[in-house]
Amino acid sequence: MTVNSVKLCYRNKTILAPMVRIGSLPMRLLALDLGADIVYSEELIDIKMLQCKRVVNEVLNTIDFVAPNERIIFRTCERERDHVVFQMGTADAERALAAAKFVENDVAGIDINMGCPKKFSIQGGMGAALLSNPDKIEMILSTLVKGICKPVTCKIRILPSLKDTLDLVKRIEKTGIAAIAIHGRKEEERPQHPVHCDVIKAIAEAISIPVIANGGSHDYIKEYSDIEAFRQATAASSVMVARAAMWNPSIFRKEGLQPLEKVMKEYIKYAVRFDNHYINTKYCLCQMLREQLESPLGKKLHAAQSSQNIWREYPAQITPKMCLLEWCHKEKLPQPVYETVQRPSNGLFCSVVTVAEQKYKSSMWDKSKKLAEQAAAIVCLRTLGLPTGELSEGKDQYLQKRKWEGPGFLNGREAENGLSEGAPHKRLHARSL
Repeated sequence: MTVNSVKLCYRNKTILAPMVRIGSLPMRLLALDLGADIVYSEELIDIKMLQCKRVVNEVLNTIDFVAPNERIIFRTCERERDHVVFQMGTADAERALAAAKFVENDVAGIDINMGCPKKFSIQGGMGAALLSNPDKIEMILSTLVKGICKPVTCKIRILPSLKDTLDLVKRIEKTGIAAIAIHGRKEEERPQHPVHCDVIKAIAEAISIPVIANGGSHDYIKEYSDIEAFRQATAASSVMVARAAMWNPSIFRKEGLQPLEKVMKEYIKYAVRFDNHYINTKYCLCQMLREQLESPLGKKLHAAQSSQNIWREYPAQITPKMCLLEWCHKEKLPQPVYETVQRPSNGLFCSVVTVAEQKYKSSMWDKSKKLAEQAAAIVCLRTLGLPTGELSEGKDQYLQKRKWEGPGFLNGREAENGLSEGAPHKRLHARSL
């Protein structure tokens, strides 16, 4: 296993904060596309991670950490490998080290959550409970810094007194961590309470490691330029954005916010591409809609009971492979398996897809492995009588132009007849092997 050699820099960065149910792979990738420099996973508990098995998912090209009940606890991919920080909940140094070693080759950094005020976290001695136990904080962070090759950070809340806060961060600095994220509120304070920029600034001036300011969404951050304003107000090295990014991830775009509908469609593409559970997809989309949840469109989203329901209301470019993957997921079948070969004589590709122990392929050879796999997926879908979605991948490639019953789905008759009116001269020949 190759260790990632890229070392994260925490100065002058915009960062997607760790957020429960938000920090899954589709949101992290979307944030990177829109300009974020670093993305944090949602907090994952060390005990749960140590129960997982690491699986190389060749269908999705991901690394999955899968629990005994087959639930995917953490999913990552090559695209984010140099940018994703794995945030962990822990109350034990050795257990934290074991979990960190388990994931370190697949991520860019490790973070310890020391600020979560939720009852579950505190009762387990994690999160904000650690703030009253500096000895344990020091043991956990020192053990990680010495035991793994990736940079270690932690995220804390401020203490009731400035002196106690400064004493704590100075002690944390001595452990050798790469940076510290400060949520500028006390444990009992919530988003509606003002963020204490003065305390974050005092911390930034008191220690030499990068300070990442967090908590400015309510009072400061409404668009990209506000991120810099918040950084200056706190004298921090970088800014971590939570709720403003949850509401519209294009907050990271230097060029300005994108229309919410466009952002949602881009998010859905990633959700489909990486087989995100529809409940998580629905939750993230609802957070983006916010006050529009009572609109007709919002009500339809709220009522959605599958990924396909969501696609219908928020059409995105859905490829045949996505459609086939979703169908297999719905039918509780194993994921499709693609076997692709290249012909030495002309360099063209042909792919065979296996679904439910049946093999499907196209008689056509294609210019790329990607197109060959899409062709095989189309054959499979048509043979099964399923909609194939829309594949449009550029000039001189397959361009399927169809009439639609609804966004993202084929008209039933066209699905039966194969290529619809306006399809290219290249014809796919359905072939079940």
